[in-house]
Amino acid sequence: MNPSRLIVPTSLLLLLASCAVLTPGGEPDMDDYNDAPPAEAQATNSPDDAGVAASGEPTEVLEKSKDVGGKVDNNAVDQTTRLEGERSSREGGRQQAAEQAAQAAAAEASSRRNEESYRYKNESDKKPTKKSEAKERPDYYDGGDVSEDELLEYLGYADGVVAQAPSGGEEVQRDREAYEDYGINAMTQVSSDAHSTFSIDVDTASYTIARRKLNSGVLPPTASVRVEEFVNYFDYDYVGPTGDAPFAVNMEAAPHPFQQNHHLLRFGVQGQLPDDDNRVPVHLTFLVDTSGSMSSPDKMGLVKYSLTHLVENLERGDTVALATYAGSISKVLGPTAVSEQGAIDAAIDSLFAGGSTAMSSGIDLAYEMAMASFVSGHENRVIVLSDGDANVGATSHEQILTQITDYAKKGVTLSTIGFGMGNYQDTLMEQLANDGDGNYFYIDSQTEAQKVFGDDLAGTLQVIAKDVKIQVEFNPDAVIAYRLIGYENRDIADEDFRDDAVDAGEIGAGHQVTALYDVVLRDGYREQDVAVVRLRNKTPGADSAAVEWETKLPAGLVHDEFPEASSNFRLAFGAASFAELLRGSPHTAEITYSDLLYLLRNERGSGALDNELTELIATAGRLSGESISVSGL
Repeated sequence: MNPSRLIVPTSLLLLLASCAVLTPGGEPDMDDYNDAPPAEAQATNSPDDAGVAASGEPTEVLEKSKDVGGKVDNNAVDQTTRLEGERSSREGGRQQAAEQAAQAAAAEASSRRNEESYRYKNESDKKPTKKSEAKERPDYYDGGDVSEDELLEYLGYADGVVAQAPSGGEEVQRDREAYEDYGINAMTQVSSDAHSTFSIDVDTASYTIARRKLNSGVLPPTASVRVEEFVNYFDYDYVGPTGDAPFAVNMEAAPHPFQQNHHLLRFGVQGQLPDDDNRVPVHLTFLVDTSGSMSSPDKMGLVKYSLTHLVENLERGDTVALATYAGSISKVLGPTAVSEQGAIDAAIDSLFAGGSTAMSSGIDLAYEMAMASFVSGHENRVIVLSDGDANVGATSHEQILTQITDYAKKGVTLSTIGFGMGNYQDTLMEQLANDGDGNYFYIDSQTEAQKVFGDDLAGTLQVIAKDVKIQVEFNPDAVIAYRLIGYENRDIADEDFRDDAVDAGEIGAGHQVTALYDVVLRDGYREQDVAVVRLRNKTPGADSAAVEWETKLPAGLVHDEFPEASSNFRLAFGAASFAELLRGSPHTAEITYSDLLYLLRNERGSGALDNELTELIATAGRLSGESISVSGL
């Protein structure tokens, strides 16, 4: 895939989809965008049909891999979170003015959307004049705009008044936060590039950052939204691998519910489940930011809670060490067996915040301690807990990244855990974990700490495959164009798929990785395979050879209608579309939060996280100026 493609607006894609695609000679091929014929085969739960997990057989190893090597005051935490969404209401006389400003902004946003819906009205036949005419909704959508009462009825909410966008929150602090805008993938014609290649990603920080923002009463910065981290936050009922395969690929496809002549493809990778009886020991070095910016309960308080919860879930044979950095660095606890719980708890309880932030020196110390407890064949990892706000030492992004590269090659990985808002440096925290061959999480609550350091700990600490790359080759006889939804900062040049010197992501035991594609299929796609999916990885350890796995997506796995797709499929699409809306993707310019809520109405009640997703979508909708009732949420 060429990472420098131009972004094509959704309006232009709909224009192309409704009329023609240009051939290399410049003449339109009117047959390419005709409606696809009804599907003859529907997916089932059979292993040989829809939802099939294709573990595949390894192909020959194409190349030899190269050397790569305290306690928390719960009330204080809750109070801090509440205060973030209520700052303006505490300012007495300014409350009314702030609310009026928020409502005016919402009205302006609504006006801009209406203008966008009608801006083609004078261009005859190029685009329908109204948004409601731009797409014909399927029969199950009941057609037309959905009233508030209908939406509430389908979602199962109680009667209530329409909520207005609250004022205040964290909007004013964003100038001290740092997020990287990686752009948005464009539609690509298969005739010019049939391959899509990217690194896997199991990070979830972007979703929890957005949740923290929304629960505080503001929309997240668009640059903070990474679609894949929304999709991969949720658990899916995927079929696991068999035999010696480290993972299985679960595949499914269905018509796009909002764009005519478009389909969605879903590839879900399921890693081997944890083997608790044979888990290798882990040696963890915690590097805690104790600078003054970490003094609030939602930072240092949650750090102490997270560390305590993590240590409680370690096993005999594991060790932990603890270092801190602020204006200076400190070795708080040398490598210590987890059986010495008292000493570990005392070290965690001793943490306090104050001073500036010498992150680079702290990382040096942490790696020095990690190497002191290093055991070949075990999991050796540094875990940085910080808000990422480094202001003393070699603090540029590039300088700090160069400090960790050599250690990753030596077998000491690095993960980052983010805390707090206002001065949060997402870009640095994400890239530290990327270059350190680790994971990146953001902790916004005790519940999230329990998830990351309890429920998901085994997958975080047990790596089953490293440098995992995915390449999808689309069949030009079946697919006209495609777009990978998300993974913009994980793009890999197609020619680097089999270059094992090119770094990629890791998969832990039980981890899931989901990727969605928006595609335009040809009329005859039912007569052949839609795509070939290849995964390439190395086993953990130094000098391991790369292994390649291959499976095909047959046309029989393409559903006739979107409602026929599995709940896994619908949930993944809902999470992806939510992220696309939050980041202002041109591919969702004609979708509203109300549209998405209506589509996901049947998913509400199927699980706590699924309910959370619909609640956050409703919150984002009203913050964006849509009239959505949230009574009963």
